[in-house]
Amino acid sequence: MSVSQSAIRVDDLSAQLAANKAEPAQPALPPFEDVLSLHGVGPLTRGRLRTLQINVGKLCNQACHHCHVDAGPKRTETMGAETARRLTALLEASPSVERVDITGGAPELNPNFRYLVTEARRQGRAVMVRCNLTVLFVTGMDWLVPFYRDNGVELVCSLPCYLEENVDAQRGRGVFGRSIEALNLLNRAGYGEQGLTLDLVYNPVGAFLPPAQAALEARYKSELAQRFGVRFRRLYTLTNMPIARFARQLRQWGRYREYMGLLVNHFNPRTVDGVMCRSLVSAGWDGRLYDCDFNQMLDLPLGATTREAFTVWDVATLEGLEGASIATRRHCFGCTAGSGSSCGGVLA
Repeated sequence: MSVSQSAIRVDDLSAQLAANKAEPAQPALPPFEDVLSLHGVGPLTRGRLRTLQINVGKLCNQACHHCHVDAGPKRTETMGAETARRLTALLEASPSVERVDITGGAPELNPNFRYLVTEARRQGRAVMVRCNLTVLFVTGMDWLVPFYRDNGVELVCSLPCYLEENVDAQRGRGVFGRSIEALNLLNRAGYGEQGLTLDLVYNPVGAFLPPAQAALEARYKSELAQRFGVRFRRLYTLTNMPIARFARQLRQWGRYREYMGLLVNHFNPRTVDGVMCRSLVSAGWDGRLYDCDFNQMLDLPLGATTREAFTVWDVATLEGLEGASIATRRHCFGCTAGSGSSCGGVLA
């Protein structure tokens, strides 16, 4: 099924859902749960847990317009040593977890970052780090590239465009140039298309869906190789989530409802099986557990339980979360629109 075939108009969908309930049609955006039910693909529950995503905090050397974490240089939320140790103990008690996905903020700025990476690698888990590239040039961070290389860290690096003006508009003046310099450093250290894993991430610079991932990846590879000699393995296209900083920006533009309508109109039921929350659990800097990083930023409790929070100290093994209900809200349309969007790019 193509995106156009699966697209649904917001007003039509609202009317259909209302008709199913024998109520007058309402112009409001439909709840995500109702759309899942309409297509027979819900409610969402977690399957086998394969990924532990750890958000170590909101401290970052950048403050990007699209950031759903609201991260920046002035943020003080950061994971402490006790929480980091508890997470590695839970990881050891959860053999089904194959991958540790470390994010932030800029995760490398957390004082427990090296401990988390080396302990996960000691346990034989793959480690992925979500890197903004410019953190390599923060004072005192010259150890980063050899540390990545020596621990076989998989890097997923943000580069929202191959054009300087677009990147600097979204991430700040001079960010594109420093990002290219960082990619050249990583290539020289053995990261690239045929070496250690180096993937890039594209985010739209406005209120629209990403283009086709495969075609954009080919364009990125051509442009970056010819102009800068940069080599990388894959490009992931991610949809901007209508929460936190990007949601505020949409409201300032007067385009929040328009963007939400775009996401709802392009809901694709074929993406639902692959959404990341079905095989992932997200741990926050304070030890709270969530169904995904987006729910974490909305402070939406694990499984939308009535309790205030579920923490790493409340479970003996992460595998006990398999089969549990997943909390969903309207922002989940961001993961299921068009070809879908996840930490690993498109879903369908």
